[in-house]
Amino acid sequence: MKSVNYTSSLPADILDLLDDYALKFKVPKNRIIENSLKAYFEKLKKAEYAYSFKRAAGDSDMIDMAEEGLEDYLKIIDEP
Repeated sequence: MKSVNYTSSLPADILDLLDDYALKFKVPKNRIIENSLKAYFEKLKKAEYAYSFKRAAGDSDMIDMAEEGLEDYLKIIDEP
């Protein structure tokens, strides 16, 4: 994977924590930042997924499609 350099600023207390944990776990600070961002993006993805289900739950067309799909599924599993 290609790495790209970037410049950013963070609050001093966050940088202090980053330094502390990098020393404590003997890992590079960029690895902590990378893993933290990956975890955060995964959390965002799950939140988007949950939101789409909540939105679909209020959409009568989506409910109709789901019910039709369920009826088809039940027919399939009831066949001998």
